[in-house]
Amino acid sequence: MSLGFVKSQYAIIDDGVEIGNNTKIGSFSQICRDAIIGQNCNIRNGVYIASNARIGNNVTIGNNVSIYGGVSLQDYVYCGSNVVFINTANPRIKAYDECKVLVKHGAVLGANSTILNNLTIGEFAFIGAGTVVRNDVLPYAIMVGVPARRVGWMCVCGTKLKFTINFNISERHVANCKCGLKFMIKDDKCILINSFD
Repeated sequence: MSLGFVKSQYAIIDDGVEIGNNTKIGSFSQICRDAIIGQNCNIRNGVYIASNARIGNNVTIGNNVSIYGGVSLQDYVYCGSNVVFINTANPRIKAYDECKVLVKHGAVLGANSTILNNLTIGEFAFIGAGTVVRNDVLPYAIMVGVPARRVGWMCVCGTKLKFTINFNISERHVANCKCGLKFMIKDDKCILINSFD
């Protein structure tokens, strides 16, 4: 029988796991029952994916990352090596609710970043290496530091956006990226105002 995915002989995959076609699973990784992993993913060495974790399509998860139940990574997320997801608000409480973390489409989590529980990281956000995220992150935000603070905005293509005032658009700050996308700042949020569609 041919599997639609490739796994190292040293990976452990429980029964009841859904794994999409063309996904690669590295050595010493463990995928637990009821986890769902999409197509074309690259799960590197030493990754732990718990029951009820959800991984979208075209996701890369670096070495030594633990994805706990209640964590969802949408399509095209990049999760660098040694990223830590905190899976409990208070480890002294024996009966605790499963914490939720949603990492939206195209977000990047830099190596050794720490993501606390019960938060959302917006589309195409960029979390710098070693950053500790304690609160929700806006789409396109560049976050660095301990605790995380916003230091700019990033385009879908990965270019840091440079905003200028455009008096033709109610004096709003706008950025034209070299890839052709255009953004504006409104109510302290970065908004895509055109797309390739």
